[in-house]
Amino acid sequence: MNKREIYAAAEADILAVLDGEPDRVARMATVSCLLSQAFGESWFWTGFYVVDASRERELVVGPYQGTLGCLRIAFGRGVCGTAAETGETQVVKDVHAIANHIACDSRSNSEIVVPVRDASGKLIAVFDVDSTEFATFDDIDRECLESLLAKVFA
Repeated sequence: MNKREIYAAAEADILAVLDGEPDRVARMATVSCLLSQAFGESWFWTGFYVVDASRERELVVGPYQGTLGCLRIAFGRGVCGTAAETGETQVVKDVHAIANHIACDSRSNSEIVVPVRDASGKLIAVFDVDSTEFATFDDIDRECLESLLAKVFA
């Protein structure tokens, strides 16, 4: 299967499992699990950093699959913080070329981070995927992840 087909199959599975499930944490855990399984070992960290309502402009680690993640990330710091700050998906082909990249795991070579909004348009989290390979993520990943996350959390 090509990348679009993998996303389409994963999306169908995710939406079927989540049908009727209102809990946000359960939704995040399911997305992380099923996408991680769909894309295999090159996606070694797949998960969410959630906007911390008790601390202004800070993300806290949420449901994820993979090695230990950073516990907290300030808005504007690293790829995740930049996505939260700008509200725009970040596609990074080589994380070592990013001056403010946060190296939670030295195996990370490329990354995509997608802002996640609720039905009212409020930022609730960012969805982060790290890969051991360079240039893993592209516009197909951006389009498919933005579309899927909008369906899951809107």
